[in-house]
Amino acid sequence: EEVILVENLQTSQRKETRTRDAMKEFGDVYEQQYAVALFNSVRYEIEGGGGTQSQLLHRKDPLAGRSIFSGNLFQYLEENRKWRNRFVSVPNSYNINLYESKTAHDRGLHPKVTINCAGYKALASMEEYMELINNSLPGIKAKVGNHPFIKCATQFPLILWHPYAHHHYFCVMTEKEHKKWHAVLQDCVRHSNNAGLSEDCTVQTPAFTDSVRLHRQAKGHYGTWDMMCGEPPQILANLVMETLHPELRNVIGPRLKGKLQQRQRNWMLISDAVYKQVLSQTTGQYEALVEACEAQKSPLDARLRTDMDQIITSKEHVNSKIRALVLPKAEQLLRTSVQPYISSILEALMEPTSRGFSEVRDVFFRELVEISKNSINGGGKDKLGEHMERLSMLAFHPVKMQSCYEKVEELNLEGLQQRFDVSNPSVFISRAQILMREQMDNAVYTFEQLLNQSLEAQGEENMVKTIQRCQDRVLKKYDYDSSTVRKKFFREALLQIIIPYMLQQLSPSCSPELPRFKELIFEDFSRFLLVENMFEEVVLQSVTKDIMMAVKEAAVQRRHNLYRDSIILTNSDPNLHLLGETPGVDWAAKFGGEEPDGSVEAEERGSGRRRKQVVSMIQLDGFTLPYESCLEVPGVELIPEEDAEACKEEDQEDEEEEELGLHEDPKSPDSVNEIRDLINPVVEVVLPVTEEGKSDVTNGTEQTGGTIVMEDGVQEEVTHVTTVVDDRPRKSLRDKTSPQTILKQLVGSKKQEVDKEEAAIKNAIEEIEIAVREDDGERVAEEPAAESDGESSPPPVPHSRSRDDSGFQSPTNEGPDDGELQPITNGLNGADKVVDPAEVEVILA
Repeated sequence: EEVILVENLQTSQRKETRTRDAMKEFGDVYEQQYAVALFNSVRYEIEGGGGTQSQLLHRKDPLAGRSIFSGNLFQYLEENRKWRNRFVSVPNSYNINLYESKTAHDRGLHPKVTINCAGYKALASMEEYMELINNSLPGIKAKVGNHPFIKCATQFPLILWHPYAHHHYFCVMTEKEHKKWHAVLQDCVRHSNNAGLSEDCTVQTPAFTDSVRLHRQAKGHYGTWDMMCGEPPQILANLVMETLHPELRNVIGPRLKGKLQQRQRNWMLISDAVYKQVLSQTTGQYEALVEACEAQKSPLDARLRTDMDQIITSKEHVNSKIRALVLPKAEQLLRTSVQPYISSILEALMEPTSRGFSEVRDVFFRELVEISKNSINGGGKDKLGEHMERLSMLAFHPVKMQSCYEKVEELNLEGLQQRFDVSNPSVFISRAQILMREQMDNAVYTFEQLLNQSLEAQGEENMVKTIQRCQDRVLKKYDYDSSTVRKKFFREALLQIIIPYMLQQLSPSCSPELPRFKELIFEDFSRFLLVENMFEEVVLQSVTKDIMMAVKEAAVQRRHNLYRDSIILTNSDPNLHLLGETPGVDWAAKFGGEEPDGSVEAEERGSGRRRKQVVSMIQLDGFTLPYESCLEVPGVELIPEEDAEACKEEDQEDEEEEELGLHEDPKSPDSVNEIRDLINPVVEVVLPVTEEGKSDVTNGTEQTGGTIVMEDGVQEEVTHVTTVVDDRPRKSLRDKTSPQTILKQLVGSKKQEVDKEEAAIKNAIEEIEIAVREDDGERVAEEPAAESDGESSPPPVPHSRSRDDSGFQSPTNEGPDDGELQPITNGLNGADKVVDPAEVEVILA
C-alpha cells in the first residue's frame, strides 16, 4: 500500500497536467465542431430529405417499468481476498447493482457496489483473462496457467475486464448458471457501450464524435477506436488514458517490487486510481464545455436561419476549389489501393451479419409458432397472455438472443486490419448486434399491435388464423426492413474502414494546402464552414460511389437476401403507423388475470417498485441451495430458455440424480465411516441430507444435518459444516474432486450394483420358468400342503432357500399377509406350481 501511495503521489501532477492539456485541446475542437453540427442540423431541417421509411413500428421506451435480471453469485473481495455471496440486480439502465442480500434489495437499501459496464469485456474463463493481462507490465509476461493473485472458488468464473479501470471477479456453481450470467454480462456491456451517445441529439452527438475523431487524428491515430463507448466523460477519460497509461506503465512498472502477482495487483490498483481521478476531471470539464456551447446555440441558430442561402453558396464555392486539389489524388489512391479490396471487405461483413439477422427472424418465428400451438391445443386466454408477455420482451432477453449475437461474433477482418488500420472488429460486431436487437423489438411490437387490433375488430374466434395472418404480415415487413438496415450498415462500415485510410494517405500532401482556402470564406460564416471538414467531405464523396455500387451489386445478385434498391414495399397497412402512437398492450392484464403469489412482480410490488423482470433467477422457498447459489425457477421466469417439456424432463432427471447421487462409477465404501474418512482429508464437506435436514447459512458457512441409511440398514445421524469461503491453502486434489462429486460417485456405484443385481434376478427367474416348462412331463407333482401348523410345505428345488446358480440368496416362501398380492399358479401335470409375488418383490427390493 505504501508503494501504491508513493506512486500515486508521483503521478498525480503528471496526470493533472496531461488531463488539463487534453481537455483544452478537445474543447477548442468541440467548440468549432458544435457550430458545424448546428449548421448541418438546421440545413437538414429546412431542406428535408431522409431515407426509406421503416415498415415496422418502433417502440419509444420498450423497457419502461421493467428490470432485466436478478440472482445470486459470488464476488471476490480484494480487501480480504475472500469470496462472498451477493444478490445482483440489473435494472433497465443495465448497471449492475450488488447487494449484501436479497433482503437488502427488497428493503430499498443502497447497493454495496454499482458497476457501469461501459468499456468492459465480459470474460468466461481465466485463460481469456490471462491473455489480456500478460502485457499489463512492460517486459513481463505471466506464465501459461498462472492465476493473477486470485484463486477462483469454482470452475465457472466470470470476469469484467477493463484496460484502465477496476476489474471485477465473480463465479457461479453450475454450467447453466455460467452461460446465463455470461450472456447477461455481455448484454450489460453491449448496452452500456451504446447508451452514451443518443442519435436523437442531432447537434451534440455529431459534434462530440467528430471532435474525438479529429483529436485522435491530430495525434496520428486513424481508424476505428474500440474505446469509443459509454457516456462522453467516460470516452474523454479513455481518450486521456490512451496516451497517459503507456507513459505511466513505462515509468512505474520497472519500479514495482515483489512477486509477479503482487506487481500485477499493485499496477492494477494504480491504474484504477489514476483512471478514477481522470474521469472525475473530464466529467466536470465536459459539463462546463457543453453548458458554454449551449448558451451560444440560440444566437447561432438565428444567424443560420437568416443567412442559410449565402452560407450554402459560399460552401459550394470553396468545396469546388478543394475538390480540384484533392480529387485527382483521391481517385488515384482509390484505384490502386482501395477498389481491389472493397468486395472482399463487403463479403467479410455480409456473411456473418446476414446470418445473424436470419437467426433473429428464426427466433421470432419459433416464438410465434409456440403461440399458435397454444391456441390449437386450446390453451385459453391465460396461456395466450403468458406467451405474449414473454414475446414482448424477446429482444431484451440475453439468453434467447444469444444465438443471434453469436452469429455476428464470427465476423473476421483478418488480413485487412493492418492495411486499413482496423484495430478490432468489435466496433462493427457491437453495432450489428444493436441493430439486430432493434429489429427484433420492432417486429415484436408490430406483431403485438396488429394482433391486438385484429382481436378487437374480429373477436377471439379463429385465433389461429388471426395469428397466422399477423405473422405473415410482420415477417414480410421484417424482411424488407432487415435488408434496408443491413445495406445501410454495410455502407457505413465500409466508410469507417476506408475513409480513415484515405485521409491518412492524403493528409501529408493536402493538409498544408488547406489554410489558403480559408481566405475564400466570409468572416461571418467562418464558424460554420471549416476547410478541414470540407476536405473530408471531398474524400468521402470520392469513394461513396464505389461503395454504393458494391452494395447494389450484392443486392442485384440477391446475395444474403438483400432487396434491390428499386424494390419499394407498398404500404399495405396505411393506418399501421398510427398504431405506433398508441401505448403498448398489457397482455397480462388483458388475458392473464391475477398474478400468482411469489412471482417476481409480486415481490417487486412488496418492495414498492412494481417492475416486470425480463429474466428471473431466484431461489425456491424452503430449498437449500449449494453455497446459496442462484437457481432458475421454472414457471416463474418471464421468458424460459428451453421448451417447457424439455425443461420439465430435465428437472425430473436432476431431481432423480440429486436423490440417488448418480454420477460416475468408482468403487464405493461400505459404511458411513469409510465415506467420512475418504472425504474429510480432502476438504470440509457436507454429506447429503434428507428432507428433515436443516441448513443455516451465515457469513459464508452452511450447517447441514440429516440421516443416512446405509445398505446394511444402519441409520446414522450426520451433522457437518460446509465452509463456503475458505482462504486456507488447499490441496490441488480439491479442485479435481469436490465433495458433491465424491459423494455422488460413492453412492452412484451402489445404485449401479443394485441395478446389475436386479437384472440378474430377472434373468434367473425367466430361466427357472423356462426350465420348469421344458421339464413339464418329467417333474413329480408337489406334495399336498401340510395343514397341521398352517404353514406351507417347502418349495421345489428352484425355489429352495439355498444359493442358486444366479448367486443370490432366495428368501423364505411364506404365505402372503392380508392385503398382499395373491400367488400366481401355473398348471404342471395336473398340479400347481406356486410362484409367490411377495418373494419376487423382496428379491427385487
